[in-house]
Amino acid sequence: MSGSSDPGDRAANAATIDPLLFLRADEVAGLLSVAECVDVMADAMAALARGEVHQPLRTIVRPPAALGLLGLMPAYLGGAQPVYGAKTGGFFPGNSALGLDPHQGCVLLFSGQTGALLAVMSASEITGIRTAAMTGLATRLLARPEAHRLALIGSGHQAHWQLQAVAAVRSLSSVTVCGRNIANARAFVEREQASYGFELRAVSSVEEAVRDADIVVTVTSAREPILRRDWIAPGTHINAVGSSTPSHCEIEPALMGHAALFVDRRESTLAESGDYLQAERAGLVKPESLRAELGELLIGQHPGRSGPDEVTLFKSLGMALEDVATAQVLYQRARQLQRGTWIAQ
Repeated sequence: MSGSSDPGDRAANAATIDPLLFLRADEVAGLLSVAECVDVMADAMAALARGEVHQPLRTIVRPPAALGLLGLMPAYLGGAQPVYGAKTGGFFPGNSALGLDPHQGCVLLFSGQTGALLAVMSASEITGIRTAAMTGLATRLLARPEAHRLALIGSGHQAHWQLQAVAAVRSLSSVTVCGRNIANARAFVEREQASYGFELRAVSSVEEAVRDADIVVTVTSAREPILRRDWIAPGTHINAVGSSTPSHCEIEPALMGHAALFVDRRESTLAESGDYLQAERAGLVKPESLRAELGELLIGQHPGRSGPDEVTLFKSLGMALEDVATAQVLYQRARQLQRGTWIAQ
């Protein structure tokens, strides 16, 4: 009689399930900096362009009377160590007034070989780091090499990471900051100035902030355009980060129609970007207006900026791949350094 029905034998022959990792927000920050994550995002975007990634559009639960929304963002990342992952969590704009990050939730990481749950990580810090790292990557690829004056429009939670990202890829000489009001902008400057050798200056209007800028980052919760074409100098690179739903918009349609548009993912932009959709309704852009995804620049399918006077704009939406790729690196580092909380399964 072949085989064995002994439970002990079956257990001995079963594959070992790795311990489950839990990472708090502060542990995430201690394992991966924004500057390091720029290269993680470069690898992820290149993998997307090579067809090594599978991800559907995000699923959003947005009840009419609710204070926030709940999103589910799954993805599969192939390669030598394939993984599945998903970010699930909420976006609550009112959190900023409470001193809380508007982004809440967790990132789940699963083995691509067995499906075993590998990790549960705080989504807030991962979202902040990887979103800023995408800004850093786009700035590295698209801003003129000599660009050195940054305008930062927004002074909330995400602005902290965005400043780190641009400073990591360009030698900045000055930063002008415009917040919801001048008091918020001044408070941001006071918090951040000691960490940088260049001057941060609070200003009261978006126009004043961007007039002399080489690089612009918008990271607000605006529902109507706040950045105008007439304010933007030739050769400026813009990172439009804040609006990630069809109902939010930071960029004037005329500016969307004027700029050379680059995206993280075409499908997401056409379905979810309020900046793009408003300009499309005005007849100023169409799907062919999207020059390239960042990954296509990285693998040599598109040259990027066409000249020193061209205004380039990266429309950042964020996608599951960014969270999963970041979580994979965090998992590897936590395992190597024995950080976080590990629980037997």
